[in-house]
Amino acid sequence: MIEAPHSSEKKSALKTKHQIKLLVVDDHPTFRMGLVALVDSQPDITVVAEAGDGQTAIQQFRQKKPDVVLMDLRMPGLGGVETILAMLKEFPAARIIVVTTYDLDEDIHRAMQAGAKSYLLKDMPREQIVETIRAVHRGDHKLPPGVLSRLEQRAKREELSEREMEILRLIVKGRSNKEISTVLFISEDTVKYHLKALFSKLGVQDRTEAAISAIQHGIVHLE
Repeated sequence: MIEAPHSSEKKSALKTKHQIKLLVVDDHPTFRMGLVALVDSQPDITVVAEAGDGQTAIQQFRQKKPDVVLMDLRMPGLGGVETILAMLKEFPAARIIVVTTYDLDEDIHRAMQAGAKSYLLKDMPREQIVETIRAVHRGDHKLPPGVLSRLEQRAKREELSEREMEILRLIVKGRSNKEISTVLFISEDTVKYHLKALFSKLGVQDRTEAAISAIQHGIVHLE
């Protein structure tokens, strides 16, 4: 976890004229405070705004026009990926770094597909977080080796169709084929057809393995 720097590491006259303006978005106040204290102690970075949810983050971006955004992934209401998509639709040049506790390959894939420039874990060294902010501000895409490895693994898995995702979510909830057919208004034979394709894409043999794989890779999240 990130710890706030010592009091001696405060802002000072060493601050440069061309500071990186930062927006920090996280729904956990304690972590957000620690992250703000960490980056705001750097001579070339200043936090211009904070937000605890996606909608507020977008509003703050409009008002403060930050150079870089640190974005949490799981937040109430508008989640991290949805916020990234909305922010980039309105501000295509926005540079966003995901900072999260979730290191599952599907989470990483979704964030990067949405347009994030990097993906960091909250327990990474503070120096790595600060250097990534600087790199993204320069226009670089910077991913830690472990995150890059998971993203490469995800690239080997076939994309699931929207219908297959619907069925997979219901499988994780323990629904039977008959129940799935009722919920989705399709025949049981159609459910079985989609299950066969779903199992093949996930590289599993049955419903139990499919549910386990979906949770382990972050394809479906348990609420």
